[in-house]
Amino acid sequence: MGFFDRFKQKPEDDFDPTNDLRLEKMQPGWLVDFDMKTWEVKGYRKYDYTEGYITQEWELLSGRERIFLERSQDDEVEWTVSKKIPMGMIDGDIREHIIEHDDPPEQITVKGKTYYLDESGPGYMYENGEGPAKEFVYWDFIDDEDEHFLTIEQWGEREFEASEGYYVEEYQFSNILPAAE
Repeated sequence: MGFFDRFKQKPEDDFDPTNDLRLEKMQPGWLVDFDMKTWEVKGYRKYDYTEGYITQEWELLSGRERIFLERSQDDEVEWTVSKKIPMGMIDGDIREHIIEHDDPPEQITVKGKTYYLDESGPGYMYENGEGPAKEFVYWDFIDDEDEHFLTIEQWGEREFEASEGYYVEEYQFSNILPAAE
């Protein structure tokens, strides 16, 4: 090894903090501040919907609180934050309604808030952004103000999940730090 060889950059030194410390580049183990709390990225998923529509999702944990940050891009980039809620919080027996009719009702109510069916379809979820894919069906509901949403996902014959959320802006997240090595 020559004298100047020790000053050459190694591939792991190619990290560019101005470009790589962005929300869409986060990986498990990273930290990010949001809503006056520091969150650790616990998981990453990629979703592929009908006609190649792709979204990214990060599972964030702060203490015992767990949220999901999602990035989607159609005409513009949109960010949302959601939390899982028990299916029983939705008025009526939504699970049985879907099993009997293959779809939920056009409108649903959670804690007195009414949501209206906006879109639905099949999708594939990739844990850590890689295969194998897990198939699911989703129904997205939106409120009157188009600010809050509720999503129901069906992962099998009788396996359902629901999450409630709202839209956020990228600037609301700060202090993005990679995992300590």
